[in-house]
Amino acid sequence: MQLKETFERVKRASKSLALLSDEQRNEILLAVADAIINNKVRILEANAKDLAKMSKENPLYDRLQLTDSRLEGIASDMRNVASLPSPLGHITKQKTLPNGLRLCRVSVPFGVIGMIYEARPNVTFDVFSLCFKSGNACVLKGGKDADCSNREEVAIIHEVLEKYTSRFTLHASLKDVVALLPATHEATGEMLNAVGYIDLCIPRGGRKLIDFVRDTARIPVIETGAGVVHVYFDKDGDLEMGKAIVNNAKTRRVSVCNALDTLLVHKDRVDDLEELLSPMKGKVEFYMNDESRYDTEFMDYKMNVRVVDSLEEALEHIAQHGSGHSEAIITQNEATARRFQAYVDAACVYWNAPTSFTDGAQFGLGAEIGISTQKLGPRGPMALEEICTYKWLIEGEGQTRP
Repeated sequence: MQLKETFERVKRASKSLALLSDEQRNEILLAVADAIINNKVRILEANAKDLAKMSKENPLYDRLQLTDSRLEGIASDMRNVASLPSPLGHITKQKTLPNGLRLCRVSVPFGVIGMIYEARPNVTFDVFSLCFKSGNACVLKGGKDADCSNREEVAIIHEVLEKYTSRFTLHASLKDVVALLPATHEATGEMLNAVGYIDLCIPRGGRKLIDFVRDTARIPVIETGAGVVHVYFDKDGDLEMGKAIVNNAKTRRVSVCNALDTLLVHKDRVDDLEELLSPMKGKVEFYMNDESRYDTEFMDYKMNVRVVDSLEEALEHIAQHGSGHSEAIITQNEATARRFQAYVDAACVYWNAPTSFTDGAQFGLGAEIGISTQKLGPRGPMALEEICTYKWLIEGEGQTRP
C-alpha cells in the first residue's frame, strides 16, 4: 500500500495517546479551539478556494461554507467536548467468580478510527475532538470539494500537537494521531483495506458513499448519515404547531441528513394543507403524491407531500421508504403518538418536535462523529461513548482451570 507508512505512524501514535491523562487531552483540545479562532483568516481563505470551485446553486454549497460564526461554533463545540467527562476507564461490569477470579469490564479506545466524508469541513475538527478526547487516533479522508479547507485545518491541529509533543514522555509524535489522506479514490480504497491499522471506519455522506464503503471495506464499518426523513401530520395535529415543526424540519438547513424529505398528511386535514405549507411558500418546491420521488433524499429546497387515508397508511409508507434515520408525528392524540413511536423503526422518532434536533450537540453529547442508522452497535447520534469499546481485566491468586 502506498499509504502504509502513514497508517503505521498513526497506529503507533495511538498507543502513545492512550498514555495521556484526561486533563492533558483536555488542555490540548482547548489549545486547538483557541487556534481555530486565532487562525480564522487562514481557514476562511482556504475555504474560499473550495467555494470558488462550486456553484452557489449547488445545495452542498451551504454545507461546504465556513464563516466567522460557524468557526466560533466549531471552537465552542470543541471546548464543550473538553469539558465532558472522560468516556474511558468506566467499569461497566464487575464480578467475582466462585473460584475467586475477579473480573472487571472497562471502557477503552478503539485505537484508530477512519473517517470518510464529503463536502463537510466542520467534520475535520469535530472528528478530531471526539477521537482525541476518547483516546483514539484518526485517519481522515475528506472529499475533493473541501480539500483546501481540510488541509489547512489539519495543519493547524498539527501545529498545536507539535508544541505539546515535547512536554510529555511519549513513544511517538502527537502530530501523528491525526492524518489526512489525499482526496482521491485510490486513498479511499487503501483506507478500506487497511486491515491491522484502522480499527473502525465511519463513512459520513450520501447513500452512494455509504453503500460503496459498506460493500468494499475489509475493516469494520458503522453506517451513518443517509436520511430519507418523514413527518406525519395526523388528523389530530395542531395546525400552528405543525406549521412551525414542518418549516423547521425542512428549511433550517436543507443540506443536512435530518432535513425533511416527505410530508405525510391525513386526508381529514387536506383543507389545512395550504396553511400548513404557507411558511415555505415561494421557498420550497413541492411534489404532490409523486411516487417516483418517495425514496429521494433531496438535500435541497424540494419536498414530497402525500395525502394518506390513515395512520396505518403513513406507517406503511415510512416502513417502505424510510432509511431508519429520523421520523416525526404531529398529533395531540397520545395513543396515536405512542403507536407511531412503537411501530416506526428508526434511530430517532419524534412526537411534536422537528427532526432537525437529531444532532449530537443538541442531544447534549458534544460534537458528533455521525448518526448511525444501523442496529448492531451504536444507533443515532454518536459521540464519545459510542467510539469506545471495552476490555476485560482479570485478577487472580494463581487459580488454574480444571
